[in-house]
Amino acid sequence: MLLWVLSGLLLLFCSLDVWYFLRGAVTVLRAWLQGPVWDILAEQSVRGRVLLQDVDFMGHMNNGRYLRECDFARFAHYTRNGLMKGTRALGANMVVGASTIRYRRSLRLGEAFELRSRIVSWDDKAFFVEQRFVSCADGFVAAVMFCRQNVLRSSPDKVLQFLCKRKVECPEVPEDLQHWMNYIKSSSEGLRAENDLEKSK
Repeated sequence: MLLWVLSGLLLLFCSLDVWYFLRGAVTVLRAWLQGPVWDILAEQSVRGRVLLQDVDFMGHMNNGRYLRECDFARFAHYTRNGLMKGTRALGANMVVGASTIRYRRSLRLGEAFELRSRIVSWDDKAFFVEQRFVSCADGFVAAVMFCRQNVLRSSPDKVLQFLCKRKVECPEVPEDLQHWMNYIKSSSEGLRAENDLEKSK
């Protein structure tokens, strides 16, 4: 019987990223226990540390790990500010439509950091989230990520009105974010044109 259980666990861990799902569940539970943050636009922080499984051949945090940490930070962020609850109540869902990250300084093995997340702006289809990796040693911003969080089967305005019971005014879009939004729009238009050209052949 024990052999069957061990074989089943081995098969599960070989075919599925079990730790991702376990950590995701723990992250949401911990955020829920911390209680709500009523200000939708408030910055929230989670702490982390660069562990052995995070490092690459250079001994610092692997580029892909930054994106994974951002995933978990957004889980916590949306749990506490109610976005996760609001989208589900409206029968909606959120998926990442685009992301970009700028690396400014490596996070080294054992280094502690804060991952600060905030909603910067939104349009009729998506929220735009900024996430900063800040070194606990000296406060240096080691990396900055922008994420376009698409809202499916609803809209950011409807989600915010559901949560806040009023119309929420969108903040002014910062210049750097506007450049990135313009890039996404231009890229989409170019790819659509390519697709139309292929279909016409």
